[in-house]
Amino acid sequence: MTYRLIQLAPGAYDLILYDNVVASVVRNGSRQPYTWTAELLEDLPRSKRPAPFRNIEHDFSSLDELCAWLGHPQVQTNNRHTAARAL
Repeated sequence: MTYRLIQLAPGAYDLILYDNVVASVVRNGSRQPYTWTAELLEDLPRSKRPAPFRNIEHDFSSLDELCAWLGHPQVQTNNRHTAARAL
């Protein structure tokens, strides 16, 4: 599956799959070390959840770890000085 992350604000992203927003990705906490959470927007039955989601919500110790879990999606930031990148 090919995911894309679109940054909404620092520490907040929409997770796109097939041109649909399927989850949110957010940074938790106000101080480092941060944790990151990927959460499906719909409470789908386990059999209907997009891979690699086994649960509605998954936590990670870094955005890089989360992106590796998703298969290194393209990341589009909202910083006009930074081009989209793949993690």
